Amino acid sequence: MLSTRSLDAASTSPDASSTEDADRIAFVIATAFVHSVAPTKVDAVENGLIGVTRAGKIAFVEDVGNGATGFLLDDTSLVGEAIAELANTWGFAPDKVIVAPSTHFLIPGFVDTHTHAPQYVFTGTGMDLTLLDWLQTYTFPFEAKFSDQDFARDVYEKVVETHISAGTTTASYFGTIHLESSKILADIIERKGQRAFVGKVNMDRNSPPILCETTASSISSTKDFIDYLCAPESVKRHNSLLTPILTPRFVPTCSPELMDVLGRLAREHDLPVQSHISENKDEIAWVQELHPSLDGYAATYDHFGLYTSRTIQAHAVHLTDTELALTRDRGVGISHCANSNFSLGSGMAPVRKMIKMGIKISLGTDVAGGYAPSMLDAIRQSITCSKVVSINSHKSHPVAPLSVPEAFYLATMGGAQVMGLEDTIGNLTVGKDFDAVLVNPTVKGPLRVFEHDHLAALFEKYLFLGDDRNTESVWVKGRKIV
Repeated sequence: MLSTRSLDAASTSPDASSTEDADRIAFVIATAFVHSVAPTKVDAVENGLIGVTRAGKIAFVEDVGNGATGFLLDDTSLVGEAIAELANTWGFAPDKVIVAPSTHFLIPGFVDTHTHAPQYVFTGTGMDLTLLDWLQTYTFPFEAKFSDQDFARDVYEKVVETHISAGTTTASYFGTIHLESSKILADIIERKGQRAFVGKVNMDRNSPPILCETTASSISSTKDFIDYLCAPESVKRHNSLLTPILTPRFVPTCSPELMDVLGRLAREHDLPVQSHISENKDEIAWVQELHPSLDGYAATYDHFGLYTSRTIQAHAVHLTDTELALTRDRGVGISHCANSNFSLGSGMAPVRKMIKMGIKISLGTDVAGGYAPSMLDAIRQSITCSKVVSINSHKSHPVAPLSVPEAFYLATMGGAQVMGLEDTIGNLTVGKDFDAVLVNPTVKGPLRVFEHDHLAALFEKYLFLGDDRNTESVWVKGRKIV
């Protein structure tokens, strides 16, 4: 375990009363760490020092080198010239230094760009159905229950706790159509300290009566939800970690009038948008039937101003070449949800093709179409999906599967880019917020540590064998939340 005194120093991120105070070092963590430095490259540092300011930002990152065998003596006495120099430069005391056990390592927090908070309640069921039948049989009946605020509170407490314990420091959440329950979701996320986009879902057509809003009420409640997160009285919220996101469920459940207003809200208030696109072939045919004058699914969103550089679209399994080009040109981000795409029999997204085209792409758990609320599973499933695509590719046009560094990048920096947060989170570089997970590979579970295991091996083992038991500590913007 970490030193109790050092842990206390890293447990809070106090509000800084001045720029000078904000720049002061709150704590320094001495640990091995792994993060993405390029889409195909991770940097594994055996002996690192990361300084975090009172404002929760990374002030310095130092690689002490493989010759350093210990950072502290008896947890209090500094050793090594590197720490002494940094302490002199930044003015921090020995009790500000946290020393992680030599078996542990730090990674940037995972970024889940697509998950449905209310669906966690039935995760792992209905996996024998395809999308549209699954929505009618499971999703809509369960989401209707969120009119009960006590029910919503109980579920959302468990949802957010589960995502955080799996190392997800940032997530883009779908709520339901219910305004008050969506506020409860936002309040719980804020209290637990996670960074998040949070959306109240819009549905005003082709929905069960109990979930079908009027166009006017859908617009009104959406504006109320935006005000709830953004009004001046909300500045008390912890470091502005919550962002409202416009959330039209998908084209079939949103009227042209509703989508038109949502597009205007996105432009006028510079708000992000999240939805679904080209997940299932029956869904695509339905969209074409509803909007025959528009050239496809992507063009429909684009027509209403909902296909922009601030848009996150989940799935994109069956986009045409024309739609892929539009996606790239508009700067739309894609959330690749491989587990859900397999589980509901939707198909396999052409991730390598998207990467080559320069489309922003990330990973999502898509609970509960995806049965695992863990980005580790999203990484594994994305690699498996890419291998199936590769195996089925013609030898004249081979498609390379995702490498481990690429999949990890999509789960961290890729997610940050899709959410427009690449300058704030995604890896452990100076100037970014300290959103990080300390991994403990030694707990009892599928992941076992052997004498020959080096950092790179432990990291890869964690990606394929790890789970929430390996989450030792979690920080968001320098605040320790686990």
